[in-house]
Amino acid sequence: MAATNYLFALAIACLLLVSLPGLSCCDDHNVDDPRRGRDLAEECKPSGTLRPTTSHSCEDCCKAGQSYPTYLCSPPTSSSTKAVMTLNDFEAGGDGGDPSECDDKFHNNTENVVALSTGWYAKGRRCNKNIQINANGKSVLAKVVDECDSLQGCDREHAFQPPCRPNVVDASKAVWDALNITGDDVGEYDITWSDA
Repeated sequence: MAATNYLFALAIACLLLVSLPGLSCCDDHNVDDPRRGRDLAEECKPSGTLRPTTSHSCEDCCKAGQSYPTYLCSPPTSSSTKAVMTLNDFEAGGDGGDPSECDDKFHNNTENVVALSTGWYAKGRRCNKNIQINANGKSVLAKVVDECDSLQGCDREHAFQPPCRPNVVDASKAVWDALNITGDDVGEYDITWSDA
């Protein structure tokens, strides 16, 4: 009888953990969420760290012994999700590393293409779908072709770069040009985005 009561209590505890908001892991953050106004730190905390043992010579590459946070999640999405847009080279030999995950191809930087942080990439559910990016008083549609990996990095596959932050839209030069973002602003830029 004690074993039955223990199993019943364990089952109830598991149901409570699954049903309480904010306690699930992060793939569920890919839908509209009334909690979206909360700070990123409350919504998506690091799931671990990556500490490489070797350094590489490029400017943005991982450094030996430094600790890089990893994220399984991304902030909840809405009709105007805040993000940081970064610049990515999707061509062969570019800083994007291997071919894009969605189609196993490289892409010209003249195409409106993006990679999304792991949580927003949603295990490929946004592959080959358009998102709308808004910034600088302009708007552009861009196709999701890759994941900006928030869990792995510092290796050849990821061009020896650290794992992505959880709130990144990694965009081609064409996207930056369409939003008329040039000069010193190119590199990182605050944007909003939504599913198109």
